[in-house]
Amino acid sequence: MQAMILAAGLGTRLRPYSLHRPKPLFPLLGRPILLHLLDQLRGQGFGRIIVNAHHLREQFVALFRAETAVTLQLEEQILGTGGGLRLALPQMSPEPLLVMNGDTLFGADLVKLRARHLASGARISLVVQNCPRFNNLRVLADGTIDAFRVGPAVVDVAKGERLLAFTGVHFLDPTILQDVPASCFCDIVDHYIYLLARGERINFLEVQDHFWADLGTPADYLKIHGDLLTNRLTPWPDFVPRSNSPIVLGEDAILDTGVSLEDWVMVGSGARIGAGAIVRRSVLWDGAIVAAGAVLEDQIIVA
Repeated sequence: MQAMILAAGLGTRLRPYSLHRPKPLFPLLGRPILLHLLDQLRGQGFGRIIVNAHHLREQFVALFRAETAVTLQLEEQILGTGGGLRLALPQMSPEPLLVMNGDTLFGADLVKLRARHLASGARISLVVQNCPRFNNLRVLADGTIDAFRVGPAVVDVAKGERLLAFTGVHFLDPTILQDVPASCFCDIVDHYIYLLARGERINFLEVQDHFWADLGTPADYLKIHGDLLTNRLTPWPDFVPRSNSPIVLGEDAILDTGVSLEDWVMVGSGARIGAGAIVRRSVLWDGAIVAAGAVLEDQIIVA
């Protein structure tokens, strides 16, 4: 089975933190988000994995220097989700491709979803959920998507129409990428709209009662740490590392005299917190420094 993780975005909603590190490489419990996703894919049997990169791509190169089982696609210009997939087309086998975002955690069974996609007979299946914050896909009772980027006013409930949200996880037949212009910017949703207008059947796979988190904003990034560290949520059964404590100290982290860590705190390796500082509900990256006497609350501190 094959998959591609889209990781080439600029991470504008996460600035200024994404100026230091591309968002798929943001540490989650002290480990890059992307490595958690790779573990998930491999644990479910996906052996052929492509990752694209553009922003701060040298950090991806360093991360995968010793990695031989992942194809790293370096993009000199922003190609968008569709353009990145089109560039990777020669690396794909004819079987269905699973596509995931590099800044989203999704806990559903990917193999079962793949089987549902195959059973549908469609060339494209989007995994969707009911999430009012993001609901903008109009879906029909026959299991297909009728429109993208719409609002409640254009939904006829009497006809069985509903609005659902795209999780960012989708399955596609690589042949649908042949119409995407090579080496040009293209959003994959725009391409799906193009195909829909030409009669392509686009299937949806609805999921419920699973873990899903978009780490696209600083608030989202902090919230997922809080959820994981207080054991309120677990993305998938073999997610690592898990902590039994809401306070996690990385290797060689230094806490000077009188430091108080409250609620939940993630302290990266080599970080130092000065004497008398108070830190609560915050994430300190590797090598971060907190001044003596500082009071930090709901903060991300980079090195």
